[in-house]
Amino acid sequence: MTPSRVQLALNVSDLDEAVDFYTRLFATEPRKREPGYANFAIADPPLKLVLFQSKHGGTINHLGVEVANTDDVDATQRRLNGEGVATDEERATTCCYAVQDKVWATAPDDLKWEVYTVLEDVKDAGETCADDSCGDPAAASDCCA
Repeated sequence: MTPSRVQLALNVSDLDEAVDFYTRLFATEPRKREPGYANFAIADPPLKLVLFQSKHGGTINHLGVEVANTDDVDATQRRLNGEGVATDEERATTCCYAVQDKVWATAPDDLKWEVYTVLEDVKDAGETCADDSCGDPAAASDCCA
């Protein structure tokens, strides 16, 4: 399997304030910034940090592992299913301003984990939203989870 990095997706109440803080904390600018959304591709430590503007600020939205390609997503799904872990598959789904292939697993306490690869960046938020209802940036993000 090719190298990967852990993803941490957070709900934040003030996106501008959070972007400023994490830019300083990790000494890197966001890789992508859209209304109600920002993500950082941090080299050290290897981390994909995703921020969602949300009325549920200060909570985990979901966790993930970004992998290099769809073959790695498939290999992870086969491994998890072989270990008896139920998975949900999404192919060519638009989420987080990108088209992605992914597989989801749910940990105890309903904590959502995704293993995903980005197929291409797009300008459409897709299933991600800045607030509570998918597709309505005025409403908080639970859409990726």
